[in-house]
Amino acid sequence: MVLFGVLTLIVFNLRNYLQPIGFQYEQVWNLELSSNQDTTELAPKLQRVLQRVRSYSEVTVASRMSSNTPFSANQIGNSVTYNKVDVGADFYYTDSELAKVLNLPLKKGRWYTDADLVGKYVPIVINQAMEDKLFQNESGLNKVVKRDDKTFYKVVGVVDRFKAKGQFMSDTPGLFQLLEKNDRWNSNILIKTKAGTDANFEARLVKDVAMMLPGWGVEVGYLKDSRKNRENLTLVPVLIFLIVSGFLLTNVALGLFGVLNLNISKRKGEIGLRRAMGATEAKVTGQFLGEIWVLATFSLVIGLMFAVQFPLMNVFDLDKEIYIIAILAAVAVIYIIVTLCAWFPSKQAAKIHPAVALHEE
Repeated sequence: MVLFGVLTLIVFNLRNYLQPIGFQYEQVWNLELSSNQDTTELAPKLQRVLQRVRSYSEVTVASRMSSNTPFSANQIGNSVTYNKVDVGADFYYTDSELAKVLNLPLKKGRWYTDADLVGKYVPIVINQAMEDKLFQNESGLNKVVKRDDKTFYKVVGVVDRFKAKGQFMSDTPGLFQLLEKNDRWNSNILIKTKAGTDANFEARLVKDVAMMLPGWGVEVGYLKDSRKNRENLTLVPVLIFLIVSGFLLTNVALGLFGVLNLNISKRKGEIGLRRAMGATEAKVTGQFLGEIWVLATFSLVIGLMFAVQFPLMNVFDLDKEIYIIAILAAVAVIYIIVTLCAWFPSKQAAKIHPAVALHEE
């Protein structure tokens, strides 16, 4: 069961890692602004800073975004409804330039623009996972969904994937909403810089913004560094469980090896008699390997009775495929371990000379 749990975690993260992350982040910086005690005219100040950032020659494009920027620990979630189907999703509040900053490819429709703000419905872009869960077999493009009785959204575009929490994140439903012109809360600015932009520009950027916003907190982070930190948080628990599982399996293997040695030493007479009657080394080895495989099979059946409950009861809301792969992998590892533990004692038993064994008996 311990091995099954560890392998489930490994299979889950490995499958996520092999899927595309959905956007580009290598040259993207995150300018985090904190107003602290300032409460006056926040929206105009943020707009002026955004315009200043875009004016630098080192900047290709810049976009305002909510605090749940890619690879951050922050999360903003809510649910939307369409035809009585309710789906929870990660909400990202951005302006019209985010797709250019992160090179987000669209599968359907278009990215929203400032002109969409005058429409009847709030414009949104969703990812493919959101479309699949919310609209089932329908296309979500141009459909109207609601968050509550007062807030209605219109889907203007669909992107493929957006794994904002890193390569090991599963592809969960996501929704991008256009920021209002007077928005004062979402103060992160994602900046796509030109190749070769170094720390000198970072220092100049922080200095200029600090002068424009006295008393504010100003901090610059690199998305590629945030990605590494985020993925380390995923890998550390996996490594810890691997170490614990490896320690338990090593103890089991050593105990099994010792028991088999003791068992064979007590059965020298039986082995000698079989050899005297014409049994080959291969047959003697096969006998002991067969015995340990039978015992292992009985033990595995007991463990499998508990393990199969996870896919049947949809525990932790994971795909059944993950549990099935983990079960098969755990069974294979157990058989390999017991085979390796039984192989050496079995070979030693097969080499016992019949006369010596019968004489000692």
